Amino acid sequence: MKDGFVKVAAAAPVIRVADADYNAGRVIDCIREADGKGVKVLVFPELTLTGVTCFDLIGHRVLLDGARRALEQVVRASAGTDVLAFVGLPIVLDGSVVSAAAAVYDGELLAVVPQGAAPEQTVWACRFAEQDSVYADTQILFEHAALPGLKVAVELGEDIDLPCPPAVDHAMAGATLIAQMASFPETVTSADDAMLSLVADSRRLRCGMVLAAPGKGESTTDRVYSGLCLVAENGEILAQSEKADSLAVSEIDVEHLENLRLASGAFPGDSGYSEVSFGKVAEETALTRKFFMHPHLPKTAEELPGYCRRMLDIQVSGLVKRMEYAHLDHCVVGISGGVDSTLCVMVCAMAVKRMGLPSTNVVACTLPCFGTSSRTKSNAIIVAEQMGAEVRVIDIGKSVYQHFDDIGHAHDDYSIAYENAQARERTQVLMDIANKVNGLDVGTEDLSEFIDGWCTYNGDHTSMYDVNLGLTKTQVRANVRYIAETTEDRVLKAALFDVLDCPVTPELLPIHDDQIEQKSEEAVGSYSLQDFFTHCILVCGFTPSKTFRLAKLAYAGEFSDEELKRWLTSWCKRLFSQQFKRSCLMDGPAVESFTISPRTGFLMPSDGEAALFLKDLENL
Repeated sequence: MKDGFVKVAAAAPVIRVADADYNAGRVIDCIREADGKGVKVLVFPELTLTGVTCFDLIGHRVLLDGARRALEQVVRASAGTDVLAFVGLPIVLDGSVVSAAAAVYDGELLAVVPQGAAPEQTVWACRFAEQDSVYADTQILFEHAALPGLKVAVELGEDIDLPCPPAVDHAMAGATLIAQMASFPETVTSADDAMLSLVADSRRLRCGMVLAAPGKGESTTDRVYSGLCLVAENGEILAQSEKADSLAVSEIDVEHLENLRLASGAFPGDSGYSEVSFGKVAEETALTRKFFMHPHLPKTAEELPGYCRRMLDIQVSGLVKRMEYAHLDHCVVGISGGVDSTLCVMVCAMAVKRMGLPSTNVVACTLPCFGTSSRTKSNAIIVAEQMGAEVRVIDIGKSVYQHFDDIGHAHDDYSIAYENAQARERTQVLMDIANKVNGLDVGTEDLSEFIDGWCTYNGDHTSMYDVNLGLTKTQVRANVRYIAETTEDRVLKAALFDVLDCPVTPELLPIHDDQIEQKSEEAVGSYSLQDFFTHCILVCGFTPSKTFRLAKLAYAGEFSDEELKRWLTSWCKRLFSQQFKRSCLMDGPAVESFTISPRTGFLMPSDGEAALFLKDLENL
């Protein structure tokens, strides 16, 4: 359970209707199999020990007694295991036959959760050899002794589909995992409907959900049952199975769920629920769920085009609104041939088109100086021209040399002032041109560069409105690739693919033989990796050491442990040391809920210390 991960499972064994003894054996087999896989919470369907298709037989004394004896077999057989299993059976409670979930753990019946019963505490006279009665209540949280954040609550049968299901109260009371013991049959839409509900509910409630529906052994008199088993977390299906003897296993990140709830402030966690403890010592959970290298992009290729179209619409809509509000009719963009400025000039072209203005109202300025290569300059001009922009080539070398002379800086002194002077001269030129043409200097820097501070303060760091401000580098590249793959302009397509093939470079140091020599990722690390760190540490609130663990899984074989630790250490240091640049950012649209806007985004002091983050990495 290191880093908050706990392995959970849903099981739907093939049972025999009304044969509780046989069904107990199947349940016991599942518990032992789950224990062998390291599962800590196991969920069975409603009325597991009898079957949900017993109909009126369910209240017959023979079945009630048989189910009780079958549960006793399960309880005894669970001794020595480390699995909290929720097993369904009918019980007599306060003079009525009700469907209930028996919470079984390590040879003990911890409690029962009845369906639809009043929340008042009561007891079930189970008449076990070791237990005469057991606590019964609908409002129980089963809390793990070694992982307090893991609090499990139960939903049963038709209660799952109520307009206001028990899961809402459970989550508000602090449940981070909802065990859904379902009773629905298979239909042509049942699996899709269940997944849709789990995705929506687990995201809204910021919880994990484990659903088990009745299996293949149920009666087929009127319905067929599929044994659908699902595991979901915060809007994502982690595991699914729908077959004979279904078993869906995955890991829920309880720490992530707690972080999400803390950020929302909407889960008070204090509503009078009873708590029952289970569990032993914390163990390291073997992770089988997938972690993707690009968490800021969709997981499937099919989703990507729509995702990119929506990002582009956000960028264009933000720019159009700003220009209309300020009564401006031109966009001024500094184009370098890199992915950021390439995307920016295309967004500007889309914006003026939406406003009904000519494409030449985009003024694309290439500002070559000491480190500009012919390849990047050529790509920048080709893209701008194919978009119909007015292209201006303004060599700033003389201006920068004059500035060096004015401040007493040697022309061959390649220190930081040498680089920053060029970036600041470019910004001055762009802003002044914008003033001349009744335009807006549109910034090109992306979220990744602002987080690692790879920009010149009051240089490329500054603009009048930055359309890339809310996009990570991986999102910028995705948008450029989407346009390249969908455009019918062959010249533009070729230029865009060459832009994508170029290394990320600020082009501020002199070059030799017209080759790109200054490469950003050699200084700050892979932007793909940086964006992964940003997602884990800033979006999810993970520790650097947990982030390292997940990066090893996501980037298996691509980086060594030493490289991962080096770039993660660098990222943590720059997160703090470069905050002063993020504390005074210009306006720009966010494309995700996460933003670094100093007004509405992730806020930090400009002089904070990275010591605790770096200390966490020392334990690797």
